[in-house]
Amino acid sequence: MRTLPELIILLVLAIAVIMYRRGKSYKNVLDKVGGLYDKYAPYSFKVVREKAKELGQEYTTRQYITQVFMLGGFAALIGYFYFYSIIWAVVYALATIAFIPYLAYLRCQRVYSEFIFEQIQTYTTNVIMEFNTTQSFVKSLEGVRDSGIIEEPVLGDIKKMIDLSYQNGTIDESIEYFNSKYPFYMVKNMHQLFLQITKEGARDAGESLENMSMDIDALVEGVYRDQMDRKNFHKRFITFAAVLFFLVVVVEFMLGKDNYIELLNIWYVQVILHAIIIINIFFIISGEKYYNEDVGAE
Repeated sequence: MRTLPELIILLVLAIAVIMYRRGKSYKNVLDKVGGLYDKYAPYSFKVVREKAKELGQEYTTRQYITQVFMLGGFAALIGYFYFYSIIWAVVYALATIAFIPYLAYLRCQRVYSEFIFEQIQTYTTNVIMEFNTTQSFVKSLEGVRDSGIIEEPVLGDIKKMIDLSYQNGTIDESIEYFNSKYPFYMVKNMHQLFLQITKEGARDAGESLENMSMDIDALVEGVYRDQMDRKNFHKRFITFAAVLFFLVVVVEFMLGKDNYIELLNIWYVQVILHAIIIINIFFIISGEKYYNEDVGAE
């Protein structure tokens, strides 16, 4: 009787031969899947994914294939050694592979969030610097717009702010528009200060702006420290999650293979094992969600 590794190798070779005979490559298949996904994916995620590609942080075809084989192979091994069943090995491998697009979605969201936060940091810092020279909020926006250091989509929203300011003769609506698009504390606080300066004519505007700049620096430092903590957490989390999956294998080793297989004939033992796998999977997904979401949140 063939062992699981031999069966997996034969299965992979069979798929490769079939794809070769039909004149298809893994890249062509992934391109078609990606095309279908782009067609039906939400518009917001299409924007996020395009920005990730533009930043050079979108996974390549080879990286996606590596993920499929690594995660699918790991799930197949877990399914097999938990139940000694090829069927369950295949089921868990396919279920795990099905989550890869969701993991890619989370990763693109993180890349996009980090990019937006860096752009907002640059926006607030440079508007304050420009105001020290121009003494005009709108002129400061124009200086930042023309500086070439802001990219889309933030650049387009700055242009919209300038248009609204000239159109209405006030900065109220333009600030409200930008605050709704980028609800960061640093943005709201800075804009509130500029409203006070514009409407009330604060005498110590220079000192107030300097204090605001220092507050922004402290806030940014805290966010970057949080990002480093998240990365360290993620490394430890993945290691811990992998260990959780192998606890049952340790129990099997202690009981002996034959005794363990006898236990598998009891229906509620199988239910418990499936519950352990499913709970661990959701535990991992929750950890990945925490690591990738709300990056740059203040």
